[in-house]
Amino acid sequence: MKKQVLIFSLAILALFAVFSGCTGTQGAPGASGGVNEIMVYCGAGMSEPMEKIASEFEAETGIRVNYNFGGSGTLLSQMEITEKGDVYMPGSTADFRTAQDKGFIASEALIAYHVPVIAVPKGNPAKITCLADLGNEGVRVELGDPSACAIGKLGNKIIEKNKLNSTIYPNVVSRAATVNEIVMHTCLGNADASIIWEDLGDSDELELIYIPNNQNMVKIVPIGALTFSKKSKEAQDFVDFVASEKGLSIFEEYGFTTYPSDRYGDVKA
Repeated sequence: MKKQVLIFSLAILALFAVFSGCTGTQGAPGASGGVNEIMVYCGAGMSEPMEKIASEFEAETGIRVNYNFGGSGTLLSQMEITEKGDVYMPGSTADFRTAQDKGFIASEALIAYHVPVIAVPKGNPAKITCLADLGNEGVRVELGDPSACAIGKLGNKIIEKNKLNSTIYPNVVSRAATVNEIVMHTCLGNADASIIWEDLGDSDELELIYIPNNQNMVKIVPIGALTFSKKSKEAQDFVDFVASEKGLSIFEEYGFTTYPSDRYGDVKA
């Protein structure tokens, strides 16, 4: 019996060691295992430039960046529940302002413009030419979930600004939690048209249709350190790096127009 108890105890200890190792490598806040690291809540639409920025930031500073990518609204809800993490970077200033109102934001920098566009599968089978065409009979439209991601909330506002609610909304066949899901579904032909960010349209499987500025609602991507960060210096160092000339040049590599720009001089943060 003692031998069985000893074997069982060793097994439990082994499982605990494995579990502890897994949580450490996932970069859970406060569980760095001796590694200097921060956790960044980041809108899914910025994943490509931000992954490269993380690599260069770690090379320069030795600080590891762990991302929680998702819809901006979903990330805000997670922050509110846990009050853990170090930096917040949503897809537009709307959720950022909400986070500021809640007292979560310790600093702010404006990084790039997020430009909504219409995306269609290669070949444009539904013959979409403008925003109003999303309301044509039989057109399958995918939008973002307005409670989960910035492009979902903004897509609704663009449709309503142009008084196309009654024609487009009946054609909406699905709502996605992240803009990356919308891109994937449109590439696969699960929708005839969708509204995504311009910088995510660089795919052989997609064609983009631009929305005129007077119909569109261009937004600015902000970033800020969080007031409840346990590593406020490292968090601010990362914010400063993203807003630096090097950080902004990486955004430009991935198709973003960086802030400020005369092209969008009338856009308010």
